[in-house]
Amino acid sequence: MAYFTHTVDPIGCFDEKQYGNPFEYSINDDPLNNCNEDCLHKIWVGDVVNGQGYRYGIVKKTVAYVVVDEDEFGLPVIEKWNIKRHRNYSKLGVDNRFNW
Repeated sequence: MAYFTHTVDPIGCFDEKQYGNPFEYSINDDPLNNCNEDCLHKIWVGDVVNGQGYRYGIVKKTVAYVVVDEDEFGLPVIEKWNIKRHRNYSKLGVDNRFNW
């Protein structure tokens, strides 16, 4: 499985359940924005979305809530993704990142 070379400080990864696409995620360390309080993570995507290559969201054990757009009032539009094979790198250890 290939991982994104542009991912910054990943803390885990998961596969989106419906299509099986892999994603890595990291801590959202951006300054305050419209969804910083609710979106604890940056979910790294394969294309460059919003100029950075990530979307804001929160990753839980079996689901991820991902900001995919904003509405006419500037509020985030959030999709719920069912996920599988959720791996937390800190539980695996830094050296075991790719050994699950």
